[in-house]
Amino acid sequence: MREWCRTAFVIGVAVLVPVLSTAGQQDADRTVAGGGITAPGWQGAVDSQAASQGKSVKDSKFEQKGDTFHLTIGPAAVYWNPKNTASGDYTVKATFTEAKMTSGHPHPMGLFIGGSRMGTPEQSLIYCTAYRDGSYIVRRFNGSNVTQVARKTPNPAVKKAASADESVTQEVAWIVKPDKAECQINGTTVASFDKAELVGPGKLESTDGVYGIRVSHNMDVTVSNLKLTK
Repeated sequence: MREWCRTAFVIGVAVLVPVLSTAGQQDADRTVAGGGITAPGWQGAVDSQAASQGKSVKDSKFEQKGDTFHLTIGPAAVYWNPKNTASGDYTVKATFTEAKMTSGHPHPMGLFIGGSRMGTPEQSLIYCTAYRDGSYIVRRFNGSNVTQVARKTPNPAVKKAASADESVTQEVAWIVKPDKAECQINGTTVASFDKAELVGPGKLESTDGVYGIRVSHNMDVTVSNLKLTK
């Protein structure tokens, strides 16, 4: 798309710019009143694009009620407790429930692992997330660079919501072994990677590190049963 724009700029710009502007207006980050993180020990960081627009985790709510986290999200973000670290062989899992679709199209929710330099411009992590339309996606963050490790892909293991107003629950897990890391959704492996694909220059420093929650923008989500097992 960008290459085409360079070669056909004069013809296309008058049409393209309004289309992009309209799309952005349709799904802009909302601002949640009374936002901020109140769950003890937890921190968060919005995506670099949202941060460049002056957004922060204060534009969303991240609360804890008992053992359940309640997220009312404006800009897309990651949330973590620095005490939550994993190393070696491990499994991290949690249960995610989206009450209903709060924007014009589905957005994903799930877990990240391998977090390092969290909350800094050099933040690094990989996440696996599930959509309410029965798809999943895997991405890696290295500072402001975003790498699509596995494209958005339909999979029968990922539950579909019956309608935009219906809730959907997904169990998301990362299973890290000596030579592999797997994302499981609802007990089924949907993506498996050799560690060499994930770790190295320009990638993760290690699959060891902080683990936590990844949510896209404009979502209402609860997260329960977040746990690490060895």
